[in-house]
Amino acid sequence: MALSILTRFSTSTPPPFSSALIFNHFSKTRIIFTIATKKRTQTQSFRTMATSQAQDNKTTAPYGSWKSPITADVVSGASKRLGGTAVDSHGNLYWLESRPSEAGRAVLVKEAEKPGDEPIDITPKDFAVRTVAQEYGGGAFRISGDTVIFSNYKDQRLYKQLISSKDHGGPVVSYADGVFDSRFDRFITVMEDRRESNTNAITTIAAVPLNGGDIKEPKVLVSGNDFYAFPRLDPKGEKIAWIEWSHPNMPWDKSELWVGYISENGDVYKRVCVAGFDPNIVESPTEPKWSPTDRKNGFWNLHKWVESKNEVLPLYSLNAEFARPLWVFGMNSYEFIKSELEKTLIACSYRQNGRSYLGILDDAQGSLSPLNIPFTDIDNITSWNACLYIEGASAVFPSSVAKVTLDDNKVNVVDFKIVWSSSPDCLKYESYFSLPEIIEFPTEVPGQNAYAYYYPPSNPLYQATQEEKPPLLLKSHGGPTSETRGMLNLSIQYWTSRGWAFVDVNYGGSTGYGREYRERLLRQWGIVDVDDCCSCAKFLVEKGKADKERLCITGGSAGGYTTLAALAFRDTFKAGASLYGVADLGLLRAETHKFESRYLDNLVGSEKNYFERSPINFVDKFSCPIILFQGLEDKVVPPDQARKIYKALKEKGLPVALVEYEGEQHGFRKAENIIFTLEQQMVFFARLVGHFDVADPITPIKIDNFD
Repeated sequence: MALSILTRFSTSTPPPFSSALIFNHFSKTRIIFTIATKKRTQTQSFRTMATSQAQDNKTTAPYGSWKSPITADVVSGASKRLGGTAVDSHGNLYWLESRPSEAGRAVLVKEAEKPGDEPIDITPKDFAVRTVAQEYGGGAFRISGDTVIFSNYKDQRLYKQLISSKDHGGPVVSYADGVFDSRFDRFITVMEDRRESNTNAITTIAAVPLNGGDIKEPKVLVSGNDFYAFPRLDPKGEKIAWIEWSHPNMPWDKSELWVGYISENGDVYKRVCVAGFDPNIVESPTEPKWSPTDRKNGFWNLHKWVESKNEVLPLYSLNAEFARPLWVFGMNSYEFIKSELEKTLIACSYRQNGRSYLGILDDAQGSLSPLNIPFTDIDNITSWNACLYIEGASAVFPSSVAKVTLDDNKVNVVDFKIVWSSSPDCLKYESYFSLPEIIEFPTEVPGQNAYAYYYPPSNPLYQATQEEKPPLLLKSHGGPTSETRGMLNLSIQYWTSRGWAFVDVNYGGSTGYGREYRERLLRQWGIVDVDDCCSCAKFLVEKGKADKERLCITGGSAGGYTTLAALAFRDTFKAGASLYGVADLGLLRAETHKFESRYLDNLVGSEKNYFERSPINFVDKFSCPIILFQGLEDKVVPPDQARKIYKALKEKGLPVALVEYEGEQHGFRKAENIIFTLEQQMVFFARLVGHFDVADPITPIKIDNFD
C-alpha cells in the first residue's frame, strides 16, 4: 500500500505523551552529544582563558566606539541567501544562491567537478532564478535527470534548461513548488495567474507540457480554493497530494490535505480529503510526501495516511516542531532514505527549545535517533544515496550547506563537510564573535515567559569601564508568524564587535514553540509583541546587561510595525529604526498582496483595533528619534506606509530620516543598500542616543529636525 507522509498540526490538548506525528509511534529516544560541540566547548574555554590573560592589554573605550574589522562591506559580502538544494541523476549537488554583489540576482550553481575547482554557474547571465508567487516566492526550481525547470525573475516565465543548453518556454504567470510528472511528460506546479487581477490572483495547481512544440496554456488540474502548495505525485504518477487553504486563514492557522486520483488523460477525477476536514479539529497539515502532522499535542509532528482505510496515523509524538510556517514554497524538512538492509527510514529535522536537531526516524521500531552534527539550526534536507545535504547554521557557522555522510545502517554520521557557505571567510573574525545566550524572561501576563537570544558586546582589543553599561539594540523579527534563530549573523556581530549589546526576541506569537505559544498573538498583534519586546529590554536592564538610557529597537516588515508601535505606545526605547515597516494597519489591509490580504483578520480583529493599534493615528504619542528605510518596489508593505509616518513625524518636529531605495522590494538585496542601511542605523543611534563617536568613517545622512 502507498503511504502519504505529511506534517500535521492541531489545537487539541491531549494527555501527556499522546501520539501526533508521521509513521506509527516511537518508543525510545537516544541523545548523542556531538564531537563538534565538544570541540567548540573546549575552544570557548581556551578562548575565555586567553581573553582573561589579555584583559590588561585591552584598550578601554566607551561601548559603541570600538573599532572592528567586521565592516558593513564584510556583512554585505556575507549576505548571500540560500534558496534551496537539489541533486541530479548523477549525484551532483546544486544550490540556489542570491548575490548582493549582483543586485540580488539568484543563480543556480553546480558543485565543483573535482576538489580545488570552482563551483559552476548554471543559470545564464541574463536570467535570475526567482519566483514572486505569493510575493515571498520559494520553490523556484526543480531538477530531474539532466533537466532544470526554473522560474525566471524578469518575466516570471517557466524555463526548461538542459544542464548544457537553454531551451525554454512558458506562459506569463508566476510558478512555484513544481514536480516532474514522467507519466505524462509534464511539470506540475502551483500557478498564480494575475492576468485578470493583480491584487486577487487566481491560484491553481496546473500541468505544463515538456514535450516541446508550441507553447500551450497550462492544464489546470486543481482549482477553486484561494491557495495551494506542495503538489506531490506518488511514485507511479497515479495520485497527487496537495495542501490547500482559504481566506481568512493563513496556512499555519487552518489548512487541508487532499489526495487526487489521476485519470488516463491526466486529469484529477476523484479527490479525498485526508486531513483538515473535521470541523471539531483545527489543524494545519503541511509537507506531504509519498513512500514505497501535529494532531494532538499542539506541535507539527509527522503522520501517515493509510489509503486502504483512509486513516491518518501518527509516526512519532514529540513536543517539537517538525515543520515551519509556509511563508515560502519548496520547504523540505524530511526525506526518505534506505539503509543497507533496504529498510525505509526518514531523515528529519525538528526544533525544540530554541535549537534544531537532525534525526533518523524508524517507523518499524518506533524510534527517533538524533544525529551527531554541529549545526544547531536546520532548514531543508536533500538526500542522495549514503549522504544528506543539510542547509543549516550555528553560533559559529553562518548559513551553509553540509554534506553529511551516514554509515550503512543510516544511524551514525561518518563525515561532515561544508560544501557551501554564505561567508566562507568569516572564521577569520572568530575572536570577535559574540555567542548567543538563550534567555527566558517574564512577560506582562503572570506565569507566562517569552524567549530571546542575547549577544553581549565582544571585542578582543577593547573593553569599557566597569561602571558603564552597554547600549542595547533590540530586534523584533518579521512575520509576525515567524522565528528568530541563534545562528552566526555578521550583521549582529557588526554591532556587538563595536560594543553594543544585541537581543533578538521571539515574542509571543513566534513559531518554534508550539501552537499555544504561536496563538498568543491572535487578535493581539501590537499588544503582546510590543509588551514582550519592552519586557525583554527591561529584564536585561535589571540584570545589568544594558543601559536603560540607551535602549534602541529595530525591525523589518512586521518587526518594523512592532518597532513603531513600541515607540508610539510605550516609553521603553529611546530611538528606533523601521525597515519597510507598517505604520497604518488599515492601509496595509487595503494595499497588501493576496496571500496576506486576510492575515490581519486574525491578528488584529475589530475595526476599533485597526485604528487604535496603528502608530500613524497617534503621532502625538511619539517622543524619540526614528529612521525609516523603504524599497520603492515593495508590494507587501507599499512605500506609502513609510512616507506617511515620515511626513507626520517631521511635521511634529521629531528627529526623523527616510531612506528610499530604487529597485528594492520587501527586503534589501543589493550590496550597496545593505551596507548603507547598516551604517546609517549605527551612526543614527550613535548621534542621537549613544553619546559616542563611531570608529568607522561613515558620512551621516541629514536628519530632519536635528541637522
